[in-house]
Amino acid sequence: MYSFEGNFRRAPVQSLRGASKKDDKELLIKRAQTERQKREDQRRRAESTVCIQSYYRGYSVRKKCAEQLRIEFDKESNLKKNSTDANFLLKLTSKLGYFCDVKKDGQRLIWLCQNIMKSKENIIAGVYSQKPQRSFLINRLLVLCLRYLVSIADTSQPIAVPMRMLETFTSQALYKNHSHLSVIWSHYIEKGYFEYMRTIFEAKVPSNLEKSTVPPNTTSRHQFILKSLCKSFFCPAFSEQIEQFLLPAMAYNKFPFPLVELIQALLQQTSDTSKVKGQKCDDMADIPKTQWLLTAVVTFAERYLDTMSTPDVLNLLLVLKQLLPCVAVHSKFGSHEDSDSEEEEMETDSNINFKSQHEDIVAFLNSQKFVHAVVRCLSQNRKLDEQDVSCVCVICYSLMSQFNLSIHKQRLLYSLAFNREFMVKLWYTCVSMSIVSVTRTETTLLQTLSRGLQMSEEDINRIVPMLSVFCSMFSHSLYTLHDADFYGETFNDKTNSMPFSLDELVPMILMLRDSCLGIIELAHPDAKPMITDDYKEALRITGVRDVTKQSRDEETRRWAYLFKVIATLVRQIYIRDARRSFCPRQMWLSDRVHIQADKPSQIYRAQGSVFTRRPFGTMRSLTKVKIDDDGPPLSNTDVKNLVILTELPFVVSFAERVKILQKLIQNDREENQGDRHHFLSGPAISVMIRRNYIYEDAFDKLSPENEPNLKLKMRVQLVNAAGLDEAGIDGGGIFREFLSELLKTGFDPNRGLFLSTTDRLLYPNPQAALLMDNFTQHYFFLGRMLGKAIYENMLVEIPFASFFLSKILSRHGGDLDIHHLASLDPEMYKNLLSLKTYDGDVADLGLDFSVVNNDFGQTKIEELKPGGRDIAVNNNNKIEYIHLMADYKINKQIRQHCTAFRQGMADLINLEWLRMFDHQELQVLISGALVPVDIADLKHHTNYSGGYTSDHRIIKWFWEAVESFTDHQKRQLLKFVTSCSRPPLLGFKDLYPAFCVHHGGSEERLPTASTCMNLLKLPEFGNEETLKNKLLYAIESGAGFELS
Repeated sequence: MYSFEGNFRRAPVQSLRGASKKDDKELLIKRAQTERQKREDQRRRAESTVCIQSYYRGYSVRKKCAEQLRIEFDKESNLKKNSTDANFLLKLTSKLGYFCDVKKDGQRLIWLCQNIMKSKENIIAGVYSQKPQRSFLINRLLVLCLRYLVSIADTSQPIAVPMRMLETFTSQALYKNHSHLSVIWSHYIEKGYFEYMRTIFEAKVPSNLEKSTVPPNTTSRHQFILKSLCKSFFCPAFSEQIEQFLLPAMAYNKFPFPLVELIQALLQQTSDTSKVKGQKCDDMADIPKTQWLLTAVVTFAERYLDTMSTPDVLNLLLVLKQLLPCVAVHSKFGSHEDSDSEEEEMETDSNINFKSQHEDIVAFLNSQKFVHAVVRCLSQNRKLDEQDVSCVCVICYSLMSQFNLSIHKQRLLYSLAFNREFMVKLWYTCVSMSIVSVTRTETTLLQTLSRGLQMSEEDINRIVPMLSVFCSMFSHSLYTLHDADFYGETFNDKTNSMPFSLDELVPMILMLRDSCLGIIELAHPDAKPMITDDYKEALRITGVRDVTKQSRDEETRRWAYLFKVIATLVRQIYIRDARRSFCPRQMWLSDRVHIQADKPSQIYRAQGSVFTRRPFGTMRSLTKVKIDDDGPPLSNTDVKNLVILTELPFVVSFAERVKILQKLIQNDREENQGDRHHFLSGPAISVMIRRNYIYEDAFDKLSPENEPNLKLKMRVQLVNAAGLDEAGIDGGGIFREFLSELLKTGFDPNRGLFLSTTDRLLYPNPQAALLMDNFTQHYFFLGRMLGKAIYENMLVEIPFASFFLSKILSRHGGDLDIHHLASLDPEMYKNLLSLKTYDGDVADLGLDFSVVNNDFGQTKIEELKPGGRDIAVNNNNKIEYIHLMADYKINKQIRQHCTAFRQGMADLINLEWLRMFDHQELQVLISGALVPVDIADLKHHTNYSGGYTSDHRIIKWFWEAVESFTDHQKRQLLKFVTSCSRPPLLGFKDLYPAFCVHHGGSEERLPTASTCMNLLKLPEFGNEETLKNKLLYAIESGAGFELS
């Protein structure tokens, strides 16, 4: 081998030990014996190793088998939790007997015993009749029960199931052949039955007992026993035994259950101990407040409520107040509209086990017995304090917000809603609730809420349920309150359910309006303050909450619900005031709101993707994410303004809302008509219309099939009666004249699509379907054309009935209540109200639930309800008849007409934008204000061209002549020049193009106009009288462009 020393060969190895040595014989024998012993030891070690390995492998395999059987046992038991199949249970018994460790598998043993006892007869029949060799399984199972009892003898674990198992399968009644029982007992004794039972007996029965046949006295421990009973039996989730046996047995046993004492024991654990006279709180831990405990209390209360005194009922209400908020009910309230449906299904599945409890709770709270008890307490106790009213309100609040129940479906809710005394007491309790500030000044909670100031958790729990219940109930009562009752025109105080006078309503409206604005401030503060730990500690000491992210969602849902019910009530009263004013008009405006259309904002984004009404609880997300990838997220101010404009628009001035609408439309118009929207440029719709057939041609050529996007710029060529094109090129003026004449023709009552009320106001003709088969298409077309007029900022003089305008603005599919019937048929409205207060027997009037219509000479009977012609109207059902008749006249007859009209308008303009206005304001948007023409304003915003100036003698004569015109002549002049006889909503500064007077040539010509440019061509006349006469002749001729 090569090395680095240069040697490539290995050196030879020589032994230096010398010659071999000859061993002794004994040494050789001894050495051989030693080697033999070593080999024997090695063999024994090998055998021992094999034995140990074999033992370990057996143990390991048995352990794995046991674990595998345990897994199979769990899997099969989970698949058939409540199975009573004998073969299946015996199969599980065989597996359990193999792997059971009583300390580890106790719960499996308990479960198996429970199911075996449910089908004990089948088990015995399957073992001893069909397969007797299986009898060892029962013996094995009973021995396991004994061993399990011994293992838990020194613990507090329940022993009922294994004891019941032993008792059942050692009973003679179960076995037809008693020899089987003797085999079981023999096996018991062989396995040490008595030793086991002695151990159990000594462990479970306490020592140091005196001999007595009398059970111990529990009077001194009554409260302790009831509290322990609650914590052990009523607070945890109910088992079938407790729910099906124990609770009914306690409630309906011949020995009365101490419900009053239980209520007092529960009140000791709450903050309401002041209601329980002469009691002191002990040092026990609080009883857990669970829905299971609530179910137990409701079960007992249902049995003993009739015998309870008024103070005891008030204490019961206190307990319900504490327990109801703890009930977990799956509700869609406050959830985001874009929430995942699968998550909702998972939440529903998780609450399916509570369904029966919820139904029992709601059924009790809605029972006639409970409602009478509550009303009795409210009527007998005239000096109700805040806590008594709060108890009732929290119960009602839980039913509405947690259980998501409607007022009209719950006896408790609608009974209190129509209880005038309760409503008055509730409102004045809300107003009187106050807190003491740091400066030791007393401030009401409503004022704190109105200012948008943070409140403690205790104060929130005081004001939110009570104010929510008041607004919900008062709003519900207003739906059924007729105008005569609302405005105090009825003299029967018993039948009038209006709890407040008009003078009391005005300050109430102001408080509720400001409360809505305060909630908006709370939900969307202008800035998030940076709070140090020291400052947090100071706030904690003073009682101000440190709101965590986890509690913010729940708080948002709570504020969202309160805002919804308050805003609904405020809007409801505002609609009443808009229909028949009782408040100062400027009262609705708030000086706290500063919304200006001139300021840049993301809410005016194109296509109106942002300006849409959303649930209040979802508004917070608008400041965090982009909307439709169309720009940056909204600022906090934009979100607040959006809430106000969609929920409380009337707190903003009408002029400012008109500017906002015009800005929204302008942005949308630029999106659809392109940047090049000037004269004769950009995308447009071109149509040729015969003047004598303006409606027929427009209906055909501007249908959705021919022109799906009517938002584009439209150019119209009119054809006169001679078949010749009228003079003039449409730069916008001919289109305006065309649209104005089209709408007048379409809404003309002689055409049959619309009728006039006694006040000459228009509404859809209920018999239009008899005139034309495709009547809904005509209403859709007219809705589109009216929407086009608003879209193009054009005024048309068409007076609509107020109820029809209210249908357009309605958020509920266009259906209205009985109060709007007065604008359709005042005589019928008056007769229906007189029927309500009719003193005699209504049955004598011969009315039934049907109405007779005259369809062009043919009499047709329409039923107001199924079988209505056979149902007579009497004193019991007259209220139903009144509302069904009003619903038929104002909703059912013209539902298809109004739906098609609304859809047509929505094709051009977002109805959410129009909902910023009430029905009177919408009429102003359509037709303009009925105000005199302001000549000074027109003169100030008029331009001059062609050599004319403001100092020219012709211009001076012109204005002198115009000022001498009557108001009708002034409107004719406006129509002649601008194609509309009413001034713009915001004055002539918004007229585009501006009003202009142009030199029109020699005095032989008549004044002419180019409505497309709002241009008056005024010749240079020789004197003022000639100018006035020829100007009047021109504007009164009624011609279009023929004079140009």
